[in-house]
Amino acid sequence: MSTQTEHMQRDVHMTGKDLMGMVQLRPQDVGKYAIVPGPKERLDGLMKKIENPVKNFSFMEYTMYTGTYLGVKVTGINGGRFAADTSITTEILCSAQVQYLIRIGSCGALRGDIKIGDLIVATGCVRGDGVTPYYVASDFETKPDAKLTSTISKIAQNAIAPMGNKVHEGKIWTTDAILRETKEHVNKAVDNGAIGVDMVSSAFLTIAQLYKIPAVSILAVSDNIMTGEMGFMNPDYYMSEGSLITIALNLIKQLEGK
Repeated sequence: MSTQTEHMQRDVHMTGKDLMGMVQLRPQDVGKYAIVPGPKERLDGLMKKIENPVKNFSFMEYTMYTGTYLGVKVTGINGGRFAADTSITTEILCSAQVQYLIRIGSCGALRGDIKIGDLIVATGCVRGDGVTPYYVASDFETKPDAKLTSTISKIAQNAIAPMGNKVHEGKIWTTDAILRETKEHVNKAVDNGAIGVDMVSSAFLTIAQLYKIPAVSILAVSDNIMTGEMGFMNPDYYMSEGSLITIALNLIKQLEGK
């Protein structure tokens, strides 16, 4: 029996372009903008606002559509609920050469004064996920696009103020272990500047940053880790979650000067 160690000779087994080939996606098939919710239900709501959506592909749990909004080509995909699957869909979108990435998701609050139904616009990330260490060094600073962040924050303020909620800006702690949001880990994230926690933003924003594609992440607050409040069934959360689609589309409208 041979005891010789065999080593991989290729640089990488599979790339984002390889994934594009697997789902038969071409750069000309996608829009200038990609709006990326997590669950398919949120994607379905988005597609009701998009004109003539055409299914690009359906692969495993992900489905991508492309249509138009005010004459602008827009793609939507349920881009993952966790860092690992988000990295797959983000790689596909970046390899397909979309020009802007807009994440509409949910998060828990890491400040007592942030209420259920408020929105948080990510200004950076505390990377606690297991994906990004394979992409960047530990001292890499993950950041969204500054212009998109400022613009969507103002749009969100106008959209959510009539509902009695607020928009907050700050870092998002991304973790893979939702059932290990213990005092030790939470307090460390807070000490590093995090005001919210999710399972997506760091992978999404880091990969976009490496591809030099402007990206932003805006999140509806579903619960508060500091107070222990659970708001997943709270109408305020569902109202704010629903507003994210309109906010993302208004961002496109403003960027296009329409």
